[in-house]
Amino acid sequence: MRKKETIKLKDAVAIGIGGMVGGGIFAVLGLAVSLAKGGTPIAFLFAGIIALFTCYSYSKLSLIYPDRGGTVKFINQGFGQTIFSGGINNLLWVSYIIMLSLYASAFGSYATNFFHITGSQTADFHIFVTAVVLLATIINYYSLKVVGNIESLAVFVKLFILLAFVGLGIYGLFGNANLHQLSPENWVAPVKLITGGMVIFVAYEGFELIANAVPDIIKPKVNVPRAYFISVGFVVLLYVTIAIITVGSLNFDVISKAKDYVLAQASKPLIGQVGFTIMTIAALISTFSAINATLYGGSRVSYELAEDDELPHAFTYQWWNKPVGLVITVVLTLFTANFLNLESISTSGSAGFLLIFATVNYVAYKESDKIKSKKYITLIAAILCLIAFLVLLIQQFQTEKIGVLISLSIILFCFIVEWIYKRYKHHGSD
Repeated sequence: MRKKETIKLKDAVAIGIGGMVGGGIFAVLGLAVSLAKGGTPIAFLFAGIIALFTCYSYSKLSLIYPDRGGTVKFINQGFGQTIFSGGINNLLWVSYIIMLSLYASAFGSYATNFFHITGSQTADFHIFVTAVVLLATIINYYSLKVVGNIESLAVFVKLFILLAFVGLGIYGLFGNANLHQLSPENWVAPVKLITGGMVIFVAYEGFELIANAVPDIIKPKVNVPRAYFISVGFVVLLYVTIAIITVGSLNFDVISKAKDYVLAQASKPLIGQVGFTIMTIAALISTFSAINATLYGGSRVSYELAEDDELPHAFTYQWWNKPVGLVITVVLTLFTANFLNLESISTSGSAGFLLIFATVNYVAYKESDKIKSKKYITLIAAILCLIAFLVLLIQQFQTEKIGVLISLSIILFCFIVEWIYKRYKHHGSD
């Protein structure tokens, strides 16, 4: 009999860190600085605090409801198989598609500053975005083992390079002429600071993947909470430090011009063109591995929703031995990445995950007696996510109306689809 594979604490922490430090930081750092200016480290801290509160709910729910469905399982546990739970779970799938678009967009932005094909940056961007998604799709169809190997290697490479950047950056900050940009007079208003943190909240998406691995984690009572808090705590510290180094190293005008590839630009003052090249390669590896892993995860969500009867049963069908949801996920990703700008994509992704996490936190609040959680912590977590969601939409509506309208349309669409499906299924069974 084949021995069941087990996951140790370090492996569970790697899943959480790998899920968060994918393409997110490479994609949204420049956007964060454009919104929060000198207060960018505080914006990342705000977002990180919400992620840490949400970790508490996830850790408690994971121990009582260990399931590879993770977030889907928690929401169904709290609300049953209703139109609401189905709509939120549909939003989870769509949010993964948005994350894929964010990673593909980041890959395209970094690649166009490294390779030139047509002579037009715009044309090159669309070529790279499309090519990387299609390449990841081919690999997903070819072998899941290859997907896993790529992700394992990428986690090591990107963390090594980012930690080297942090080490060199801290040393290089002393005496830097741009260090004054971090002082409070260069911060934006508090509400805008919070908004900046919420727009880039997608950079913390990924820790919830630990929930899917809980059935295989050894000594879960001890290791599951540790895995959540160690991974998120480490990433909060990493992001805040990277934000400090970037704002303290580069002039705001330079950051603005290099918004889409700012981490590579921030490496230039440290070790010149070599730094720019190394960080660009790290960004390409990270975003590609994130696309690879999220493609699989996204297609699995649609499959699980169909199995739970929250999407049509056709989503359980296989095409070339993979869920048909993989093809649908790829098509929607290509459309989103090629036709929406980075801020609209980031706003939509953050809004989606804040609403999903608010729901999971509320489930933890409802189930607090059963999961032995402190009610006030889960309630604070739910309220923080909901307030952040509302602040994000209200504030962004003033400057990024299209992104907000897209976000609201996506959320509404997810619930309408579920309502139509449940209604059709009910009439069909009469």
